[in-house]
Order: sequence, then structure tokens, then C-alpha cells
Amino acid sequence: MELYFLALLVLLMALALGSGYPVAFALPGSSIVTILLAAILGYIFVGDTDVFFAQGGPSQWLSAGVTNLRGVYWEPERDTLIAIPLFIFMGIMLQRSKIAEDLLITMAQLFGPIPGGLGISVVFVGALLAATTGIVGATVVAMGLISLPAMLRNNYSQQLATGTIAASGTLGQIIPPSIVLIILADQLTSAADQAGTARKTLFKDSTGELTMPSIFDVGSTSAGEMFLGAIVPGLVLVGLYMVYILVFAAIRPKSAPPVHYEGKFDTRFLGKVVLSLFPPLILIFLVLGSIIAGIATVNQAGAIGAGGALIMAGYRLRDGHKNAYYPAILAIVSLVALAFILTTFNTNIKNIKTSADVTGVTLAVLAVVGLIVALAWSGWRSFKIENTLQGVMIETAKTTSLVFIILLGAAILTAAFRAFGGEHLVKEFLNGIAGGFWTKFVIVMAVIFVLGFFLDFIEIAVVVVPIVAPILLADPSANVTAVWLGVMIGLNIQTSFLTPPFGFALFYLRGVAPAAVKTLQIYKGVIPFICIQLIALVIVGMVPQLVNYLPNRVALLSETAPPPRNPRLTYCVEKFISEELAGTRGQLLGEVEKVSQLDYSILPSKLAKSVTGSFGNVEKAIKLLDDSDAAATAIEEASADYQPTHRKVRNIQREIRGLDDRIEDLEVLIERLRDPSQEAQKERLEGRMARLQADREALAATIPGDWQETYGEFDALIEAENDLRRQYRQTADKAYEPAAALVASLNAFDAFKALGPELEAISGDVENNEPADMTEPLSTLSKKFGEIEGASDIKSDLSKARRALRSKTPSKEKALAEIEKAIEEYKEQLIWREKADTALKPGLTAYVDVLKPTIGIRQQRRLTREQALYVAGCTSDHRDISLKF
Repeated sequence: MELYFLALLVLLMALALGSGYPVAFALPGSSIVTILLAAILGYIFVGDTDVFFAQGGPSQWLSAGVTNLRGVYWEPERDTLIAIPLFIFMGIMLQRSKIAEDLLITMAQLFGPIPGGLGISVVFVGALLAATTGIVGATVVAMGLISLPAMLRNNYSQQLATGTIAASGTLGQIIPPSIVLIILADQLTSAADQAGTARKTLFKDSTGELTMPSIFDVGSTSAGEMFLGAIVPGLVLVGLYMVYILVFAAIRPKSAPPVHYEGKFDTRFLGKVVLSLFPPLILIFLVLGSIIAGIATVNQAGAIGAGGALIMAGYRLRDGHKNAYYPAILAIVSLVALAFILTTFNTNIKNIKTSADVTGVTLAVLAVVGLIVALAWSGWRSFKIENTLQGVMIETAKTTSLVFIILLGAAILTAAFRAFGGEHLVKEFLNGIAGGFWTKFVIVMAVIFVLGFFLDFIEIAVVVVPIVAPILLADPSANVTAVWLGVMIGLNIQTSFLTPPFGFALFYLRGVAPAAVKTLQIYKGVIPFICIQLIALVIVGMVPQLVNYLPNRVALLSETAPPPRNPRLTYCVEKFISEELAGTRGQLLGEVEKVSQLDYSILPSKLAKSVTGSFGNVEKAIKLLDDSDAAATAIEEASADYQPTHRKVRNIQREIRGLDDRIEDLEVLIERLRDPSQEAQKERLEGRMARLQADREALAATIPGDWQETYGEFDALIEAENDLRRQYRQTADKAYEPAAALVASLNAFDAFKALGPELEAISGDVENNEPADMTEPLSTLSKKFGEIEGASDIKSDLSKARRALRSKTPSKEKALAEIEKAIEEYKEQLIWREKADTALKPGLTAYVDVLKPTIGIRQQRRLTREQALYVAGCTSDHRDISLKF
């Protein structure tokens, strides 16, 4: 029965949207009405308000909607949404201050003489405006007012002209910084959490193991990663637009003729190009560059963009006046001064120690004040000239409110959709489709594409994505990243602005196009560009590295990069080692041979045994890695025959689990029907449950009889590979760690030697001073020895001496005895360290350097640049892990 109410929910929402009722109220209104109606009818006909809900009741789902509302504003991890008003402000300010208009006119003059050049200039400017404004309406209107008359006047085809302007105006939806990407990142964050839980449940149900290896976890995403992931696909789309225009101009030169610039391409024109082009490019660099470099979060980058737009508006609105550029010059000088001060002085106020530090902080304060003055000056100009600032603030408030109200309404709609089993229905439908992940993905993308004909991008992002994204992300057969999925959906959603009959870009363009341009011509004009976007979707879908590589590269090269031991990097790290060893194996084994000939008798026996014993592990580790690769190859060969059976059985088992869930729900409903008057309904439910149980038994009978044997054989191959990998990692660590630790000890010889006098003096100080006065000096000296590799025994003795002085009954005798032990240990270490520094250090250092990029890679704190680039490329591809489930 709940399915009827689900259909009613969809019908009410469609009627409300179709009648022109505001989206912000149509979404929650249809949800609340349907939930209340289900509760009232349930009470009237059955006496139970919960009976027509898939699970729970009206109070639970209304409160769930309120919880979702609260989540939008009060969850700390969702602070990314703060960036939305900042980027909206930046875009509207650049558009209102006519900087976008200057850019359009200048680029049209620059590219015009090329066949199709006017169209190329529109695409180029559209890309730049997308990376600065990101406001589709403003971009389309600006380019429609300026470029469309020029293109038509120069005999451009109406279809090409309108299609180019409409398509270029929508680039702001995919080229960062984009509001679409921010919203998608917000939605995909929670979707990835749900997908992770679902995948763990799937692993447990499939294998019987309680815990899933972390290497199979579903990775989350962020707005910064979405921005990075969308850069290359956005440029691919721009490139495809330009190629189409050039080809069109070559085939039909009369429909896209060159437009010759009447002026001269002289120094003055060059200055105009620089002044129009460079400020937006610098702003793009500051906004996106700060995110890529890890200097700023998305919110902070949004503030940078808003401030930069205000500075640019400050000089553009005073164009032609003598002092027009004063605020901009002050801002640039302040920023340059800040950059110099930060690299030259210590500006941490808490760590001020010298007069130079005071000077640095003072200069930094002055530079910041200069920047604030420049912003205030530009803001005052924007406020006084044509009331620009007030108009921008009002438009920003309106647009931001629209976005957030739709987000809030969608939160209630999602709760209602789940209340009537919609999410379960979609999940069952998608999981029941033959063909695996890619069939499900194509269907979802097709649905989003069709919805784009009728709905805005925000409704699609906040209504559809939370339902389908967890299902797609949880599927191990493709193991796609949340970033890739988000960018693919973003590219698809972009078509919602172009597709007739409700494409907003078409409406914006229709509003500013002359009457001679018919609406049908606009519709025809965008069709090639819609096809181009679909081609871009296919390209990005087939080459996921276009999306994943840049976020991976930035993450692995950053200061907070995960160590090579991170389980998510293991597969690619070991793949890198195998390839490296293919060329360096002989050199590595030769270095082992050389280093094993050194005289280790000068070392303490335990240390000598540990180091010399590690040499044999090098060859063992290489052999185990070879065996691991061979085991992986065996799995790959066996999977060709095994995979169809595995897929068939897992699909059957998934259907059985679905039936089990439905049977369990029916048992709950039957348990509630205790009134004698409900006996007929109870019998109907019991009959339905009996049919489901029969279906379950029939499904179970279709599982091949030799499945357990087949699964056991393949699982044994997987376990054999996993066991070899574990042995390799343990052996590699044993091969590298002892020698690396000894080299670190020898490298610290000078520091170790320098602590001798201090250690000798501490004994007399303890004897001559009060115990309480010596605990801190002992602690300091203990920490110094703790920082030196191999001096842990001395550190331990000094710590024991300190504890003897801090006890309730302080004992100088015990403390002095422990210090004496530390001195004896120090003298012994000093002897062998001094000898080993000359006799062993050069050979061991060469040996460790050879081992470090391969056998010793797991001991590194972070990957080297070469390693990071390889691993970034390797992890950018999608890898089928379904056979592990």
C-alpha cells in the first residue's frame, strides 16, 4: 500500500512544479501532505497511523525531515556550504561592474579575424567567466547582449551563434569554482558514508567475515577535491566546443566568417588585452591555486574570490579617472609585502622571541591594514557608484536564499521518499538490473539527463543524488570514486540548462535575443552542444584519470600526504616496487653482496646479529613479491571462468536477502495485528509471506550445486595471494629496518658525542642539589637522548633516575646509580659508534639508499615525488574488486 502513497508523493510534486508553484515550497509541501494523508487514512481504515509506511510512522519521518533540516545548518562537517554565498557574490560583482563585458569585447576583437574566431572568443570568455563568476544567468545574458548582435551582424548562423552563447554560458556549472560542485560534494559526503556501511554489510554477507579490509572502503570527497577533479573535464568540454566551431567554420565558412578588427594590433591594444584578461586570470589563480596548493580551504578561497572581485570592481567602476587604480595598487603592494614578510620573518605572535620577530609582526600588521583599507576603499566606491554594492548584496541574498531553501525542502522530500520505501524500491530496481554497475550507471545518468528537461540542477542534485549515489558507490564491481561520480553527474546536470523545453539558459538567451531570432532556432542551435556534452560524458567515463588524477596528485604531494603504509595505497605502491625492481634488482643484490662483506664485529653482538641477519631478507622479500605477482596473475586467469558464476550466485543471494527483508517486515506487521477484527488482513499478509518464502526457496534452489566448492577454490587463490603479500611486507620491513636504524644512529654520532659532557656533569649536579631541582634537567637530557636513534637505553636510565627523585621518598642513591648505568652505556656506545662511523657508515648508507625506493618504501614518512606521481596515476583508475566479495 505504501507504493500508492509513494506514487501520490511523486504526482503531487510533479503537479506543484508543473503549475509553477515555487520549488522551495513544492518539495516539502508535497512531502508533508503525503505523510499526513497516509497517517490519517491509516488511522481511519485500520486504526494504525503507521500501517501505510514502509517502516516507522508519521512522527518518525516528520522528525527525520526536521533532523535533515538541522543537518544542513548545524553539522560542523557541512560548513562547505558557506562558500556558496561567497562565490555568488564574486560572480555577481564581476558581472555588475562590467568586467565580464570588457573581457567579451576584447577577446572578440582578438580572435575575430580567425574563421569562426568570434565563436571561439565566446567559448574562451565563457570558460573564463565560469571560473570567475559561475553564474549562468549573468553569463548568458551578458554574452547574449554583447556577442549575439555582433555575431548576427557579421553573418554568423543563428543556430551556431545562439548555441555557442547558451552552451558557453553553462560552463560555470562544471568549471570550478561552481555552486553545483559544492552542492554535489555536500550530498556525496553523506552518500559515501552510507555506501561504506552498505559495502561492509555486503562483505559480511558475502564472505562471512566480520570486518572488511580498509583497502575496500568507499572514499569520501570534499568541495576542494571536486574542484580539482572537474578542472580537466571542464577544459575537455571547452576544447570540444572550440573544435566543433572550427570544424563548422571550415565546412560552412559563410556561416562563421572571420571578423576583421578595424583598429590596430598595436601596443595600446596589447595593453587593453592585458588589462581585460590578466585580472580575471589572476583571480582564478588565487582562488583555485590556493585550494590546489592546500593554502586555503574552499570557504577561504571563496573569501579570496569575493575580496578580489571587490578590488576589481573598485577600479572598473572608476574607469577613466586619475585615481581609479589606487585601491588595486594598494592591495597588490600589501599582498606582495605580506608574501615577503611571511617568508622572511617569524610572524607567529605566540613565538615572538627576538626584536626581528617583533619587526616582522609589526610589518605584517601594517600590510594587513593596507589590504583592509584597499578593500574598504573599493567597497565604498562600489557602494557610492550606481549603488552597485547594494544591488550585488541583494542579488547575492536572493540567490543564496533560493539555493538553501531548496536544500531544506529537499531534505524533507528525501525523508518522505524513504518513508514510503522509495529508496528501497530504487535500490531493488537498480540491483536487479542485469549487466552490473555500468548498466545501473547508464540508467541513472539517462534519468538525470531526462530530468534535466524539466528540473533545475539544484533539485536534481539534492533529490536524486542522495538516493542513487549510495547504491552506485557501494557497488564493488567498478569501485568508482565519489569525486568521479560527482563530476560525471555535474557534467550531466549541466545539460539541464540547455535541454528544451525548460532549459534556463535558453530562457535567458530568449529574453535578450532580437525578435528576428526564433525560439526554434535557439533550440536547434543547442542540440549539437548537447551532443558534445554527451560525448564529453563518454570520454570522462572511459578515462577516469581525467577526474581522479589531479586530486590524487595534490593529496599525495601535500604536507599531509598519507604514508606509503596506508592500506589504500598498498596495491599501487607494490605495483611500483615490482616495476622498479625489474630494472634495479641486479644493482640491489650487488649492494647486498658488498655490504655483507663489511666487518660488523665492532658492533655489539645483538646489534651485529640483527643487521647481518637482515641482508638475507632482501632476496627473500624480492622472491615473495615475485610470488605475490604470480599469485595475482593466477587469480586474473582463473577469474575469467569464475566471474560469471560468482556474479550469478551473488545476484541470487542479493535477491534472497531482499526477500528476507520483506519477510521480516511482514512478520512485524503480522505481529501488530492482534485484534480479532484484523484477522482477514492478517491472513492476507500470511499468504503473502508464504509466497515470498516459496520464492526464496525457489531462488535458493537455482544456486549451482558445486558453488561452495568453486567458491572455496577461488577463495583459496585469494587467500594465498594475501598471505604472500603479508609475508612480503613483514620480510621487507625486516630487510630494511635494522640497517636503516643503524645508519640513523651513525648519522647522529656528532649529536651523541656532544651530549657526553652534559651527561657527565648531571651526576655531580644531582649529588649537590635538591632532588626537586634536578627532575627538570634530567627530563630535558632524557628527551635529548630520546631524539637520537639507538640511544633509548640511555634515555630509559635517565628517566628511571628522574623517577627516583620524584618519588614520595626521593633517593639520590638510586638516581645516581641509574645515571652511572647511563654513563657506562654511553661510553660503550661511543666506542662502537666512533669506529662504525668510519668503517661501516659509507657502505651501509649506500646500501640503505638503494633499498629505500623499493624494499624500504614502507618505512618512508611520505612518498617521494616520483613515487607519488606513479601512485597518483595508478589509483586514478577504477579497479573491479567484486570477486573479493
